[in-house]
Amino acid sequence: MKDMEQPGRPILARVLRPGILELRLNRPERLNALDQAMVDELLEMLDKAGCEDPDSEPTKVLLLRGVGRAFCAGADLKERNGMSESERYAHNRAINRTVNALADTPFPTIAVINGLALGGGCELALACDLRFAADAAIIGLTEARIGAIPGAGGSQRLPRLIGTARALEMMYSGEPITVETAARWGLVNGVAPAEDLDATVLAIAETLASRSRGTAAILKRVVYDGLDRPLADGLGLEHAAILDIFRSDAYAEGLAAFAEKRAPDFDKRRI
Repeated sequence: MKDMEQPGRPILARVLRPGILELRLNRPERLNALDQAMVDELLEMLDKAGCEDPDSEPTKVLLLRGVGRAFCAGADLKERNGMSESERYAHNRAINRTVNALADTPFPTIAVINGLALGGGCELALACDLRFAADAAIIGLTEARIGAIPGAGGSQRLPRLIGTARALEMMYSGEPITVETAARWGLVNGVAPAEDLDATVLAIAETLASRSRGTAAILKRVVYDGLDRPLADGLGLEHAAILDIFRSDAYAEGLAAFAEKRAPDFDKRRI
């Protein structure tokens, strides 16, 4: 996917390294709140990131970040206040589609939580595979404050990540938590000083991008598909996936590299 950054657009996209795409939510004056235009463009960008382009490096890792002091403050409630009931529902469904598209990407995704991640912003982060936060970030599903519940997957993804009791505590109260608590509960993978956050995440992304893109897609599918199945069924998914791996070019390259005492080159055939 080619660099698509255009100043003034609600989403900024740039390739940080070959195979590493960063999308930035770009409404800092509204704490990157999700209005309809931002939601539509983010969904479009996610669709493009998942498409193979023979003229450019395929996306192997996607980073999602906010511009300014917030990651994302959630749905744009100022915009929603002026909507009809049907328009509010349509806006919610659009956010839901976008969050699900992020979760369904076939490559690793990392939420770079540079600041506030509230409501729908927290749900965007939950849809990513990994989450790393700045040390002053605040995270929460705050819908209870306005008499609502999480409507873009938060009520389902958060309990699966940190457990039912802790998730219900967050959702019942609507009170955000600090990154120290988020790290202790397993909501974020790591915390870094704000000035070091981007470099920390980029180093992790470079490691992930050095692995096989196809193998990562298989692993992601097996892990998530197995979460809601009995263990025996999940092990069956793993068994079937291993057969595919053993037939893959990526595994052949990995074995050859091991025998030749060199690093594997998974990019030469986009494997």
